[in-house]
Amino acid sequence: MARELNVHKNDTVVVISGNYRGKRGKVLKVFPETRGVIVEGVNIIKKATRPSQKNPQGGIVQKEAKINASNVKVICPKCNQPTRIGHKYIKDVNTNKRRPMRVCKKCNEMF
Repeated sequence: MARELNVHKNDTVVVISGNYRGKRGKVLKVFPETRGVIVEGVNIIKKATRPSQKNPQGGIVQKEAKINASNVKVICPKCNQPTRIGHKYIKDVNTNKRRPMRVCKKCNEMF
């Protein structure tokens, strides 16, 4: 069973370890089963592709490969700093159920 990640699609993150340390980018895709994320402009690989209808020329294509989610930190939209993520549960008015919200550990802002 896959655990939920603190990193979501369209989050801005900073890479904290590896060859791309210090680079910022937007999360394009999240893989909770393997705990991986694809970040825009990070971990660029070259891949040979066959000709297809979508790409009739074929050839070598550059694209982003996934990196481990533990190697990135989410950037808080309010304080604009890399931060750890906490969770607070708020009561939903419509359904009367508790809903988890992500919280910045530095400025305590919910997002």
